[in-house]
Amino acid sequence: MTTTVRIPLRLEQALERYCVETRRSKSEVIIELLEQRFATAQPEKTAYEIACETGFIGSLSAVDDLADPPKAHVTDAIARKHGRA
Repeated sequence: MTTTVRIPLRLEQALERYCVETRRSKSEVIIELLEQRFATAQPEKTAYEIACETGFIGSLSAVDDLADPPKAHVTDAIARKHGRA
């Protein structure tokens, strides 16, 4: 596959000098550098993974008032309203 990349003149000159010194083509050097870059790249973590690692997920414990099922809260509220509590 052919890819065209525009690089600053200073990088072009440095690449050219390096290729002459090492007797390698520009393609060889660029391919090697790209392989090194992507071989060491760690996949980025998702927001969920970061939240789990930092303790944001599951960091709240159930509050006693919230531990009961919602139906119990409604039933109690209705009973108090009508004086049956």
